[in-house]
Amino acid sequence: MALGISPTISIRDSLSLRFFSKNPSRSLFSRGKLRPYTHRQAHLSFMASAHCNDTQPCSSPSPPSLLVFSGGTAFNGVVEELKKVTTQVAHVLPVSDDGGSTAEIVRVLGGPAVGDIRSRCLRLSDESTSEALAVRRLLGHRLPIDPSDAKLEWYRIVEGEDPLWDCVSRPYRETIRAFLVYFQDQILRRSDESFCFSNGSIGNFFFAGARIFFQSLDAAIFLFSRVSQIPKESLVLPVISTNDRLTLGCELSDGTIIRGQNEISHPTNGRTEQINKDYTSCSALPSRIKRVFYMSSEGSNLLHEVFPSVNPMVLEQLSKVDCIVYAMGSLFTSVCPSLVLQGIGERISSRSIPKVLLLNSTHDRETAGMSASDFVTAITDSLNRTYGAPHKSLNNRPSDYINAILVPRDGQVAVDTDILASQGISHVVSVDSIRDPKAGVIFDPKSLIKALTDFICKIASIPVKHPEALMSSS
Repeated sequence: MALGISPTISIRDSLSLRFFSKNPSRSLFSRGKLRPYTHRQAHLSFMASAHCNDTQPCSSPSPPSLLVFSGGTAFNGVVEELKKVTTQVAHVLPVSDDGGSTAEIVRVLGGPAVGDIRSRCLRLSDESTSEALAVRRLLGHRLPIDPSDAKLEWYRIVEGEDPLWDCVSRPYRETIRAFLVYFQDQILRRSDESFCFSNGSIGNFFFAGARIFFQSLDAAIFLFSRVSQIPKESLVLPVISTNDRLTLGCELSDGTIIRGQNEISHPTNGRTEQINKDYTSCSALPSRIKRVFYMSSEGSNLLHEVFPSVNPMVLEQLSKVDCIVYAMGSLFTSVCPSLVLQGIGERISSRSIPKVLLLNSTHDRETAGMSASDFVTAITDSLNRTYGAPHKSLNNRPSDYINAILVPRDGQVAVDTDILASQGISHVVSVDSIRDPKAGVIFDPKSLIKALTDFICKIASIPVKHPEALMSSS
């Protein structure tokens, strides 16, 4: 072919060519191992790839890498599409969830919340064989709502007699079942606590059993990743690597303190039910959220603020990746808990790379009435630790942390471009949306990933830190 490319080049490979054509020092081209492409050739290869067959192997440089700050739900919808472009993604997730079956595990056995991590691991897991699908089905299964029915089904699963084990080979069966049995043993040892299996996640139970056995959250993630066959270059990172329980708190503008992620985001008053984060489904907050922080979970002084250390692996990845993404989802209980830790703001502000906010399409209890610039301010204040101890706070500008915003078309959140421009953010892109029966308007996954990768490639060759320089050159 005239372009010197395979007709079967994939989207992932063509993205690599676009990126490395602008960054020759990052590629094999500069070492003479591949014939160099011009920018136009690489761009045409990307455009042609929509008509190509992704199933054929292709030798190419690695695509650019991403780090995504998110929770365990909203971003899951685009993970499958992102995997088609790159698997070099570090998913950074909070460990302070205290709702659903996670809450019951933490109540009885202690430790960090693993629900968000389990959810992302499942989305990244292999689906290429019948056994991989069976393992994914098993670890993604939830028990019935009725406590008695849930307990009976749990016993069938632990004893290896449930149909969920069909198509799971003996090595996988014995590995998974061993940690489910260990989890059950740990529950029985807490004779003073009665565990409720209602709506329980088998993946959460497996995760908790592994964490307790190894006394390591990282080891549990590694085991889960290998069992579910997550690509080795995909990382699922807890923002805090700990075996201790973590409690999230928030301070409202009127000085009110709220304890617990569930109470902040979607209080259920102890009811076991499907979570609905629509702000019309629960009472409004008395005033806007000013900041989130971590609180003591032990002792008598339960309102005492604590300052856990960030996972060093997160800081390491922030220093290496080619793009940072703040995902859509629960702003103050899914994204900001990862941003308020010391070291995160310092590391992000030091990087001159794409830093992209995926704006929510709808409001929830945490963000009712907020505009796009309010989202930017909340993220900036979290990274600067504006309302924490003065000697630990930063004074960076919004544009040091965010240089592009992707907005879902027909979304509810007002996009106040004038204020965004005053914050130094001029690159605002409208992205096609779709209507989900449960969530309403959401990003169209294909359109979102294309817009994201287009922006990465657009500025890869422009070594500027501030977006106004980018806009003036475009």
